[in-house]
Amino acid sequence: MTDITLLLGAAGRGDQDALQRAYAAVYGELKKIAAGLLRGRDDTLSPTVLVNEAYLRLCGGQGVTPESRKHFYATAAQAMRWIITDLARQRGAERRGGDWQRVELDERLPAAAADTDWIAVDAALTHLGRIDPAKRELVELRFFAGLDYPELAELLGRSERSLKRDWAAARALLMALLDEAAE
Repeated sequence: MTDITLLLGAAGRGDQDALQRAYAAVYGELKKIAAGLLRGRDDTLSPTVLVNEAYLRLCGGQGVTPESRKHFYATAAQAMRWIITDLARQRGAERRGGDWQRVELDERLPAAAADTDWIAVDAALTHLGRIDPAKRELVELRFFAGLDYPELAELLGRSERSLKRDWAAARALLMALLDEAAE
């Protein structure tokens, strides 16, 4: 039996410091694994940071007690994978506009909108019309004609409440279509 196996056995029996000692005993090996995982990546995450984050996930009070050396390494590798995946998701969200400020689709069109914006809005409205013609009509009447809810209710023979709900859904669909076109 190796030292790590003994330490993991002690951790399983309730020794609070045994898992931390096991981690310290294999720190060098975990750092080599982390360096392999990060090889070829151009980012600020270093093997040391990755191993330390994995340590926090393993020993951070979550009650994880690996039963064997294999389980210990599997758990450590899974923690490192989650950390790298979380970082990639975070960066991906930022690239897709996660750090952008929210801009509301106004009821009126700006007078000085760029031609490409108009083309994109038109294409999105055309697509919206294929998905839901009633929502396209609502957007056209509200956005382009500038009608308010009482006028729309009278014109379309629907309640203001249902029109507001459909307006919110139509705006969300339109914004998603515009975002999709931008990508």
